[in-house]
Amino acid sequence: MPKKKTGARKKAEKMKERQREIRSASRPLADRPCNSIMECDQCKRVQKNRAFCYFCSALQRLPICGECGKQKCMMKTGDCVVKHPGQFTTGLGMVGAICDFCECWVCHGRKCLTTHACTCVLRDAVCQECKRGVWDQGKSLSAS
Repeated sequence: MPKKKTGARKKAEKMKERQREIRSASRPLADRPCNSIMECDQCKRVQKNRAFCYFCSALQRLPICGECGKQKCMMKTGDCVVKHPGQFTTGLGMVGAICDFCECWVCHGRKCLTTHACTCVLRDAVCQECKRGVWDQGKSLSAS
């Protein structure tokens, strides 16, 4: 006769199943943190979440991670690559990198730094105007 499941075991199995569903579900581009809406601190224009403002090239004062959507790292211990024992970090202290594809901030969490570039939704994007991909940008159109 199989052992009776405890409440904690049932809860853990439900949580595992929920996490598996979250990971496997494909979210639309608009729901991802790397494509969320932000307002520039300097010029007050609304735009997508990027490291620099499109219009005035100013840095964001409170960057948002493009992978997890956090503005503040509250991990006193954990997967942070930049160690900050016993204190919370905000602003540029939370930043670990800028994504090559979507140009948004990526926080200093190990999970975010290792997975965002591989799963970035704009990795295979093509510009609607010039029909060039991410790695074709910056090259001259007349060059062969």
